[in-house]
Amino acid sequence: MAGSVPASPALSRLNEKDAAACDSAGRGGFEKTIMPRHHQKKGSAPGGSQRQLRVGELVRHAVADILSQGSVHDADLEGHIVTVPEVRMSPDLRLATIYVMPLGGRDTEVVLTALDRNKKYLRGEIAHRVNLKFAPEIRFRVDERFDEAERIEKLLRTPAVQRDLAPGEGEEQ
Repeated sequence: MAGSVPASPALSRLNEKDAAACDSAGRGGFEKTIMPRHHQKKGSAPGGSQRQLRVGELVRHAVADILSQGSVHDADLEGHIVTVPEVRMSPDLRLATIYVMPLGGRDTEVVLTALDRNKKYLRGEIAHRVNLKFAPEIRFRVDERFDEAERIEKLLRTPAVQRDLAPGEGEEQ
């Protein structure tokens, strides 16, 4: 046949018209496949990789020790007991988001501004206590899980929810 393309395994599945179009495009019969850039493993942890979780826990312990020992000399922090329930690390381990909560949940803004003022000192102490290639940049956030748990508890105690949770007249347990 005149104008036919030489047979190859990839082109044998295409009709002549498609084969000629692919060959004239210079691809030799192969289609372009778009690959995703990021591969998310189905079994990965919700807080990141195992390494992120491990380093986050090390940073959390270091910050909790620094705060409990009173190493940060700040008038606003001296009157507060601060808990560190969680630290989330970025995938490259260069940024640590430290979630804090003052005991009793009072003066959260005062404590956050005091921690931000002493960020440089805390970063240096973390670098000494945790063996990493780079000391992570740190940022502080208020842990709002306690507020969310209280909100859910209040919802569960409402009469409408209690009525729905109670066994009905015709229902068996």
